[in-house]
Amino acid sequence: MNTRFIALISVAGVVGVLGGLWLATQSSKSDDQFAQCRSSTVAGGAGALGGPFELVNAQGETVTDADVITEPSILYFGYTFCPDVCPLDVARNAVAVEVLEENGMSVTPVFISIDPKRDTPEVVGDFAANMHERMIGLTGSPEQVKAASTAYRTYYKAHEGDEDYYLVDHSTFSYLVLPEHGFVEFFRREVAPEQMAETVACFVENA
Repeated sequence: MNTRFIALISVAGVVGVLGGLWLATQSSKSDDQFAQCRSSTVAGGAGALGGPFELVNAQGETVTDADVITEPSILYFGYTFCPDVCPLDVARNAVAVEVLEENGMSVTPVFISIDPKRDTPEVVGDFAANMHERMIGLTGSPEQVKAASTAYRTYYKAHEGDEDYYLVDHSTFSYLVLPEHGFVEFFRREVAPEQMAETVACFVENA
């Protein structure tokens, strides 16, 4: 077997591998009905994030994710005593929801407290209502809150100190969840409300 023949076989092999990778990539994209909407990648895929939860609403009623997420929803994990980050993030989500409403799309903003010690159903309900008339405020027992947080891989840790005026470190992602698909996308806090609304609309239209 001459050198030229070996070289041709090698080239053909590389082309075959590259072609296979291209086809696999195209196939994986075509299998994702939301591929054109995605701006983020979740380790393990979108299915690795989110899931069932059981929490308590502003009326003191125990509710599940199925009760809460009855239409496209934007979830945020924070706490009402948060001095700056949470109010800004939740307000951004509320503005995005209003932009979507103006374009004939109904999306529910949801606020889940990671500070159940201070955030009673009444407190979290008042906070949510002040942010947006349709925002759902949720809290729960420490165990319920931890389970919901774990499902969405959020982080939170209360500072030690004053029993009433402590701060809580926490992650700041917002999560888009569709009733039929579960979690589909997350948003970092630097995303503008108009950009968020545009992305959410893409997912809703392709659902």
